[in-house]
Amino acid sequence: MKVTVSDIPVTQLSEARDAPQKNWWNSSSQQWNAFLREREAQVFLLLTLLIGAIVGMVVVAFILLTERFGARLYPAGGAAWRRLLVPVAGSALMGYLLYRFFPDARGSGVPQTKAALYARGGRIAIGTVIGKFFCTSATLASGIPLGREGPAVQVGAGIASVLGRKLGLSSERVKALIPVGAAAAIAAAFNTPLAAVLFALEEVVGDMHAPVLGSVVLASATSWAMLRLLLGNNPLFQVPQYQLVHPGEFAIYAVLGVAGGLVSAAFTKLLLWMRERFLQFPKKTVWFQPVAGGLTVGIMGWFVPQLLGVGYKHVGEVLNGGMALRLMILLLALKLVAVATSYASGNAGGIFGPSLFLGAMLGGIIGNVAHGLAPTYVATPGAYALVGMGAAFAGIVRAPITSVVMIFEITRDYAVIVPLMISNLVSFFISSRFQKQPIYEVLAQQDGIHLPSVETRQQLEQRQVIHAMRDAKEILSAEMTVQETLEKSKSSEFHAWPVSDERGVIGVISLQSLQRANSDGSANKKLKEIVDAEDFPHVHGDHPLHLALERMGASQLDLLPVVSRANVHHLEGMVTLQDVLALYGVGAKESD
Repeated sequence: MKVTVSDIPVTQLSEARDAPQKNWWNSSSQQWNAFLREREAQVFLLLTLLIGAIVGMVVVAFILLTERFGARLYPAGGAAWRRLLVPVAGSALMGYLLYRFFPDARGSGVPQTKAALYARGGRIAIGTVIGKFFCTSATLASGIPLGREGPAVQVGAGIASVLGRKLGLSSERVKALIPVGAAAAIAAAFNTPLAAVLFALEEVVGDMHAPVLGSVVLASATSWAMLRLLLGNNPLFQVPQYQLVHPGEFAIYAVLGVAGGLVSAAFTKLLLWMRERFLQFPKKTVWFQPVAGGLTVGIMGWFVPQLLGVGYKHVGEVLNGGMALRLMILLLALKLVAVATSYASGNAGGIFGPSLFLGAMLGGIIGNVAHGLAPTYVATPGAYALVGMGAAFAGIVRAPITSVVMIFEITRDYAVIVPLMISNLVSFFISSRFQKQPIYEVLAQQDGIHLPSVETRQQLEQRQVIHAMRDAKEILSAEMTVQETLEKSKSSEFHAWPVSDERGVIGVISLQSLQRANSDGSANKKLKEIVDAEDFPHVHGDHPLHLALERMGASQLDLLPVVSRANVHHLEGMVTLQDVLALYGVGAKESD
């Protein structure tokens, strides 16, 4: 019987056409996976460069979008009704979009980035990246006085996460890309590549010695290069050269640090308290809650136009001594309330920019007062506004090292370093006294996410082998035979023992190994013939306890010798499985 093409079902024809394509795809995927297993480190390095370039371009688009739309929606000298209507309408529209389509794009972005790193396996969805970019752009363009840098961190980390997962990188590699994307975002947003590296390590990772340091530096430099290529190498603020007029100014900078710490604590407490109240409202009101922030900003902006937007233009005025004292006091008070309300009510935006604004106003106020009282001994108010920015950033964000380097990079003036260090340290100390937990940790907790705190990391660092170590009272001689050792083991409380000769410890042997050697006819062999003196299981006193557990498991031993780093044969003590568990509160520690 002759069969024509028309007699073959359409589905079979479709499957026949699709089969080669499917096989080609599977084959390509398998080849890529094989290549990735062999060259994952090289792929990671190239991906770091790509992330830096893409994030740099995206942040540049972010900057242009927010600034140009803002200039059109509420132009300088425009009608007062615009300053009221635009923030309200913008917050209402973004509130609905955030509630309906992009729930993970709400808020700053830094807590969400840390949550992705520590709680979600490095996963940030592409929808969240898109939503964060456009919702934050529209929110800031409508005059809501939040910052763009925090959202840029989440966008950058999200781009890194999406690319890493699409390329099939391992979960650990994807997680390692989160600080890479975050650093690239900060480098482009602030034009501060070094501060971006420090922020990614100090705040996002929480470890200044993180193994991703090289990749973070590379991405930051690449992103900064894209910013310079597209927008030029202009600093965020144009400031005059700083000069220390009199050594007595250091005392004034210390006072500025105290004031910065108090303002930082007040702002943090107000924001967290208000957000907790908003979270208690019924879920059906979530889409409408951001209007509370928009309405607050609109009413204030009706009378004080300088309040709208992040306000970097007005920060520049303060830094150059172009703002009156009364206006600075007014803006400090109003901005603190407006930012806290806008963020707490659920608008998309960060607190980086607002913290710099608050610090500049506070520093300008103190500088004006001090300069007025002793003009020949005190620098211009702009210098204090500059240091005040760092003090507020250190007190609110709790990243003092990043703060010092960031302000230094913004001004490119090394003379400002010492006053910055004084004010930042004092502000950080005062703020942490009144507000124990950093703001990002509490924000994450309010969302049900428990990030590793500083105390947790310190506890992990403190749980070292030396804290579980005991004296090595039972040491076997390398000259003993297997049979002699078995006889001696009958009166021992342990199941493994260090073995030593004239050099010191040369190994560790277990009861099970002795019994196996005895049954194999090696009863008369000496212990030095059984143990490996060059490569034996051991730990050092500064090793973390989890490493001791891993080595116990790998060597099938419940006891390990603790040796010196200067001489591996120098026995300092020993650690047992029971001792480690007892330090964690599981079981009882054996008596020494």
